[in-house]
Amino acid sequence: MGGGGQQTEPGSSGGRNGVLYTWEEVQKHCHKMDKWLVINRKVYNITEWAKRHPGGMRVISHYAGEDATDAFHAFHPEPEFVRKFLKPLLIGELAPSEPNLDRQKNAIIVQDFRALREQVEKADLFRSDPLFFCLYLGHILLLEALSLFLLWNWGTGWTQTLLCAVILTTAQSQAGWLQHDFGHLSVFKKSRWNHLVHKFVIGHLKGASANWWNHRHFQHHAKPNIFSKDPDVNMLHALVLGKTQPVEYGIKKLKYLPYNHQHQYFFLIISTINYLKLLSKLFNIFCLSAPLQDLAWALSYYLRYFYCYVPYYGFLGSIALVTFVRFMESHWFVWVTQMNHIPMDIDHEKHQDWLTMQLVATCNIEQSFFNDWFSGHLNFQIEHHLFPTMPRHNYWRAAPMVRAVCEKHGIPYQVKSLWRGFADIVSSLKESGDLWLDAYLHK
Repeated sequence: MGGGGQQTEPGSSGGRNGVLYTWEEVQKHCHKMDKWLVINRKVYNITEWAKRHPGGMRVISHYAGEDATDAFHAFHPEPEFVRKFLKPLLIGELAPSEPNLDRQKNAIIVQDFRALREQVEKADLFRSDPLFFCLYLGHILLLEALSLFLLWNWGTGWTQTLLCAVILTTAQSQAGWLQHDFGHLSVFKKSRWNHLVHKFVIGHLKGASANWWNHRHFQHHAKPNIFSKDPDVNMLHALVLGKTQPVEYGIKKLKYLPYNHQHQYFFLIISTINYLKLLSKLFNIFCLSAPLQDLAWALSYYLRYFYCYVPYYGFLGSIALVTFVRFMESHWFVWVTQMNHIPMDIDHEKHQDWLTMQLVATCNIEQSFFNDWFSGHLNFQIEHHLFPTMPRHNYWRAAPMVRAVCEKHGIPYQVKSLWRGFADIVSSLKESGDLWLDAYLHK
């Protein structure tokens, strides 16, 4: 397991809290009502704490029974502050004879990745540029003002309305990338300020809940492209993804839709899927399962929107406009985010090390000014997944370092053109659909 080591009797005396554990013992505690995890060889019982975890219960629960050291450092820019919450949860540590890593994780890859993290920290790549984010917010506000100026100056004809919708779609998409920055705590040094501005951007500029976003999106980063753990690969039975799920559906004779044609109806169904997820988001907000602060911020967006656009389009017309904007924005969002993930490996849990797990699930898109802007720098998806709290304007500086480590260990580091990324979504869906059809007919 992770480099060998002798087994020690579970519950032996020793360690800071008087108890030493083996990996075998830790791995038994991976159930809903019984969760342990390991950080830097310390064993923590998170069963009750998971319910109060600021990032959500599920994301921390995905590491129950595992080593969570690299995930812990990836998500917490203020580890010393967080450790005070860990102290009451400490129940012991790994026995000296136990390896640092669980299961069959490659100790050399893990060691080199941790050295890479130290390298990017020393290069000051976790320091953000306030001017960059101020200008980014400014261009979003300018776009929103431009859409109103257009209507005020030239009226509400079809041409003006279509142009207004395009401008609003651009503003909403760019606001989506900006809230993503604050949600990942990558702008300010203090997490508190990131959380505060995140609520403003996602709430007042987009009408969504920061709490809802955090709890879903961090799961995606913790276990990308892993069924039952990454909500982004939950396609509500509308699509089958990867090479494993199609065969499983085929063998079980599951046919919710003709999946062998999914690469053709994907263009239509992505908006439906996103609308269903949007409805769940709105339900979360307005049924008060989200914090009241999130509800207030979201309400401020809708009040502002209707105040600005009802004088031009009336109430029903304003609803039609925002619905059309959401429709176009959902396409923008899905094509950008899925070109990095759908063509990659999508499977059940394999318990891989952090570097390998992220690289098999992500790829990059070539850098250019347009690609950076259009995708919110998510064309550097590899660097973003390895270092979620790194400010996006530094991804390009980290990329050569990451590539070097990948080349050393023979881990594919994929970079594609934007159009190749889009095309690979369709081709991978076709491949998955063909696998489903073969299994459905012949197995």
